[in-house]
Amino acid sequence: MTTETLAKPEADKRLAHRRHATASRTKRRVGRYISRIGVIVAGLAFSFPFLWMFATSLKPTSEIFSTGASLLASRVEWSNYLTAWTAIPFGRVIINSFLVAVSGAVLTTVVSLLSAYAFARLQFRHRDKLFLVFLGTLVLPQEVLVIPLYIMMNKLDMVNSLPSLIVPFAFGAFGAFLIRQFLLSLPVEYEEAARIDGAGSIRILWSVILPLVRAPLAVVAVFSFIDYWSSFLWPLIVINDVSQATIPLGLSMFSGERGTDWGPLMAAATLAVIPSLLVVILLQRQLVKGVSMGGFGGR
Repeated sequence: MTTETLAKPEADKRLAHRRHATASRTKRRVGRYISRIGVIVAGLAFSFPFLWMFATSLKPTSEIFSTGASLLASRVEWSNYLTAWTAIPFGRVIINSFLVAVSGAVLTTVVSLLSAYAFARLQFRHRDKLFLVFLGTLVLPQEVLVIPLYIMMNKLDMVNSLPSLIVPFAFGAFGAFLIRQFLLSLPVEYEEAARIDGAGSIRILWSVILPLVRAPLAVVAVFSFIDYWSSFLWPLIVINDVSQATIPLGLSMFSGERGTDWGPLMAAATLAVIPSLLVVILLQRQLVKGVSMGGFGGR
């Protein structure tokens, strides 16, 4: 048996190994391309309603329905934005919505943190049973709550005011549940070390717990901001003055007995979406971190 005969099987093995590695790289590359194409298609599908809204805001009223699903019109009608701004007190509506959404998000986040800390770390009788009852409020739809809440606001003389839009829904259970699940995953040794150093519950909450729960707090803040910003039913019931109206009520003013002014309505809706997008973009890193890792109890 010659040297060449002995070396041939080794050469065949190396050749087969290279072919297998090349095939594996090709499969991974094709998989990445398919994943990227899927993400792009899904992104376009989710973005299409916003694109259609923006395109419709730039169409003449006579062409909004005549062009069907087409995004293009014969000319760009920028005057729809001017009409949307002047037909209603849009600046006042934007300011009201900002005050309500920001104040509501801050109050909801603070209340959720305090509730979660109490249910996760403090010891008191029937703590877990009380939390289950508190958690049960999540199944109550808003339509069931509006009548008792309106009676309560009326007795407190808060009807037709911005605080009436903020206070009633700042004490929900969703944020408390979200943060409590994260707190349960934190080691108690952090707090025990702080107590040995003489810190009380408030100091522990501020100096030890708060820096660790920024991600779930961002999730609660963003969700609360969007809920307050887009809420329509409760403001429709409790607000009866245009000067106290928020964005959803302002958009409803473009529809009346003579029909709907679709061009300015789409322009106003486009302007109304921008603040929510900015909030999500600014807090995107904390939002993704909170949802994917700590927000639901994982670490």
